[in-house]
Amino acid sequence: MRGMRAPRVFVPDSFEDYLIRSLAPRVESLFLPKPARGITRAGVLLICILSMVGCQPSLWGAPPPPPTFAAPTPSATIQIPTLAPTITPMPPIAAPTPVVLNAAQVWTSPSTPQLLRDQFVSWGFQVLATRQDSANLFIDVVQTSEGAMHVSTWTYALVAPFPTLIDGVTSQELLAVWGGSSFGPFAGIPILMEESTLATFTSLWGAPAEGAVQALPADQILDAAWNQMPSLAIIPFEQIEPKWKVLMIDDQSPIQKKFDPIIYPLTVNYRLMCVEQCQVPGGLNFSYQNRDPNKLATVIMTGVTALVRATAKTMDTKGITYPGEVIRDLLLEADITHINNEVPFFTGCPSPDPNQEKQIFCSSTRYMELLTYIGTDVIELSGDHFADYRAAAMYETLDIYRQFNIPYYGGGYNVEDGRKPLLMEANGNKIMFIGCNYKTIYASATDTVPGAVPCDFDYMTEQIAYYRSQGYLPISTYQYHEFDSPEARPQQKIDFRRMADAGAVIVSGSQAHVPQVMEFHNGGFIHYGLGNLFFDQISPRGPRLTEREFIDRHVFYDGRYLGVELFTAWLTDYARPRYMTQIERDRFLEMYFEESGWDFPQAGR
Repeated sequence: MRGMRAPRVFVPDSFEDYLIRSLAPRVESLFLPKPARGITRAGVLLICILSMVGCQPSLWGAPPPPPTFAAPTPSATIQIPTLAPTITPMPPIAAPTPVVLNAAQVWTSPSTPQLLRDQFVSWGFQVLATRQDSANLFIDVVQTSEGAMHVSTWTYALVAPFPTLIDGVTSQELLAVWGGSSFGPFAGIPILMEESTLATFTSLWGAPAEGAVQALPADQILDAAWNQMPSLAIIPFEQIEPKWKVLMIDDQSPIQKKFDPIIYPLTVNYRLMCVEQCQVPGGLNFSYQNRDPNKLATVIMTGVTALVRATAKTMDTKGITYPGEVIRDLLLEADITHINNEVPFFTGCPSPDPNQEKQIFCSSTRYMELLTYIGTDVIELSGDHFADYRAAAMYETLDIYRQFNIPYYGGGYNVEDGRKPLLMEANGNKIMFIGCNYKTIYASATDTVPGAVPCDFDYMTEQIAYYRSQGYLPISTYQYHEFDSPEARPQQKIDFRRMADAGAVIVSGSQAHVPQVMEFHNGGFIHYGLGNLFFDQISPRGPRLTEREFIDRHVFYDGRYLGVELFTAWLTDYARPRYMTQIERDRFLEMYFEESGWDFPQAGR
């Protein structure tokens, strides 16, 4: 009725009074038993407005196809009488309290995700689990949202337990599993999902083949998947957590920046519609989605960078940016790229010597171009070699970072400067970095001298717990002892887990030249060592683990930590990482998953 104008001869004082005087008798006769007649002004208004809103002809064109369930018995409607040419004006009354449609009842089909049902409750609607004649609105899956109004777009994820080698499938392979075909790596493996997800994709893809799907309560799917590997599941985006590996479908993943929901086969539209031909209440926006790209943030963590010896010589020969050319796009795409640069920049640094035996390092200030080229956002200064050229080089290095507006942590102008948490924000996600050097001999920072800061566990755990309580997602890093094999040592486990127990969602070892194992602990992800990033530890006698490296991309969404994607690289030419081939990656991950205690059967290829 908003915007309706009365004839020129009719000058009512209140449309509310008109409704009450002209329609109250009809409302009472149609809706109320005799003992209940004599309803209040507010009651008449609410019934009248809901009736008019719920039963006007649709303004968006032809009504949607009828749902597959049986239509309810039509409820009574009120016909608004034609206004007479002259009506005696009514005395003015106080303006009515605006009526909110919080009494409207919405029936949800079995395919409706729980989060969407909860959203309607928060909007003030009464959501019905079973079909009732009193519901004048319903929510169901639609094949396409083109040209439609009141559509909620829902993103689902294809997931597997974290220690799964396969990174993705094609949409044809996924549909083959649904249809019971023997095609694809997960052939014969049932897809785990909750009942609403099963109803959703049954509406879109037809009924699954017998045994192709296993329906479970949402809170049981993760454990079931880990207990029956190899396994596969489809879950709503909001249920992603660190122990899942999100698989790509046709090279699309909802936890990646390049994600395109239009071509992704697990993008689903749910539409709010009327049970009968009518208009959904105007003025209210029912569009809602469970994935907003503006709330997604990624942080890349890397291992050892030391632009010295053969690495520096290669840069002088092939170009300063040469080491980062292959992986640059990956590093630039992240919202925050972390670089653990262990060596100071120094104008008095001698020319690089690939055969240098003395373990005292510095880098030419020209090499700062590499760090800006790859999009460095955060520098870790906890490294062993930061103080190699004493205070002058450390001051110069800190001034360079400030000149390029790159924040640092784990070291600084003094202990107070270096140990303080680094607080950042990316797409609404509050991130905290804190770090230290575990080996006291290399932690040179004092109250008056710059350098890497020593580990103060009580201080670090207090800071982590406090900032976690303030909504930050803490990342704790160590310059720990270096080992020549992948396993984590007993004391190392105690020290790393202590940070996770305090509330760190990520605990990362920056010190390792040989990559180390990983684990989940107390809701956090611990990677004991990532290996080298830019450092010349290549053996002329054959490949060593010092040439293999992890680049960890951590994913955050709306204040939650979703998990990590493991990128694997091979150091070449003493300077430049390249991505591993599929065979190299499978062998590398299989070894590290087994060393981490995740020795599970894998799906076939």
